[in-house]
Amino acid sequence: MPANHKSSTLGLPGVERSTLSSQSARARFVEVADRSGHIPTPVRDTSDAGNAREARAVETTTNDLDIYRIRDDFPILKRQIHGKPLIYLDNAATTQKPRAVIDAIARFYMQTNANVHRGIHTLAEEATIAFEKTRTHLARFLNASRPEEIIFTHGTTEAINLVAASWGLRELRPGDEIILSELEHHANIVPWQIVASKTGARLRWLPLAENGALDIDAARAIIGPRTRIIAITQMSNVLGTITPVSDLAEMAHKQGALLLVDGAQSAAHMPIDVRALGCDFFALSAHKLLGPTGVGALYGRYDLLDAMEPYQVGGGMIERVTKDCSTWAEPPARFEAGTPNIADVVAFDTALDYLDTLGMHRVRAHDQALTALALEHFSRIEYLTCFGPKVAAERGGIFAFTLKEVHPHDLATFLDAQGIAIRAGHHCAQPLHHRLGIAATARASFAVYNTAEEIERLAEVLGEAVLFFR
Repeated sequence: MPANHKSSTLGLPGVERSTLSSQSARARFVEVADRSGHIPTPVRDTSDAGNAREARAVETTTNDLDIYRIRDDFPILKRQIHGKPLIYLDNAATTQKPRAVIDAIARFYMQTNANVHRGIHTLAEEATIAFEKTRTHLARFLNASRPEEIIFTHGTTEAINLVAASWGLRELRPGDEIILSELEHHANIVPWQIVASKTGARLRWLPLAENGALDIDAARAIIGPRTRIIAITQMSNVLGTITPVSDLAEMAHKQGALLLVDGAQSAAHMPIDVRALGCDFFALSAHKLLGPTGVGALYGRYDLLDAMEPYQVGGGMIERVTKDCSTWAEPPARFEAGTPNIADVVAFDTALDYLDTLGMHRVRAHDQALTALALEHFSRIEYLTCFGPKVAAERGGIFAFTLKEVHPHDLATFLDAQGIAIRAGHHCAQPLHHRLGIAATARASFAVYNTAEEIERLAEVLGEAVLFFR
């Protein structure tokens, strides 16, 4: 970090930096940047030396993004925990919010608060314009064909449930196959289990290769004429594995099937183009994209949405109601019954603005650089087992790991005492942990405001944990 920077450690004022490596992480981060702006293909060597070369091969965007200035936009990052500067590495659970998003929520309630779509007074019109502006913005963010392909939900979970109920219960028949993978979050398992039990459809599972990647050869053998939908994560919330969504879309469509993508993690780490991916549905949560909690969205191809029945009914989603029957509004209103979470949807637009300004390609490159750095350091820690692909280009900045003979909860508590926030447990992915042969893992996950120094500090404290617990 430049000597004249006002922050003295980890981007936080007034706290001395912990002793790290002999070469500062900031300097090493700058060293590995390719000033041409090109992101080179990482060296696919998973040895310790290979991981070190990979860290130097990945574009870091330090020359494009001032991470320390970005950190100043997030008030919570100035906190201290147990007398230590907060190092927040639980971003797969939820990201922190920039001041602009927090202000947008307060501003809506102070200046614009009204219900949307039905009022004709000034506040109602202003609220509706702001609400629909987010829909248009998100459609552009995902490269949807039209804003009407965006449905606001409470989050990724509700978005997947919507497809399972409105499409799955109506379209699936006995003998049809629903394809999932061993990587899935419970939110992309349980709805399909319920649909299968009610329709007679069958669940089939795409296995993992030994390196934690999806076994694409097995996928080709499993996806067949009985396949009606493939529902898969684009980025595992445990292993960080990035799945070949475009390939799976092609396989699905050849069989006349659909592809639903759980984008809860991927949308926060990389640019998303739903048309280029070829997916039919894409689900995400605002709170993992620097936005508020309680808001998410489903992208769906309009022709599919137009043929689907609503799974929640009430105000705002009808065309006409008589004593005998009702007819439904066109999408997206058909799937947005009741008063929505207006203020937080409006604030989500501010979060999207923030990410647009950063550039999602820069966010991805920064994530790859942190991932490569973490792979390099984790490979050197004795008794630490890190799960998932060993190449940064094949994964996101989400790391599940165990320390030999130490319960993940104890490890998370040890890290918390040093101000480092991680997650411990099964991360709502019990089938995946069963596949790994373990009950739980510790998990560190990165966001755009995380720094190389924080990764160095995490590795340092994990090294201390080895000595402490042995």
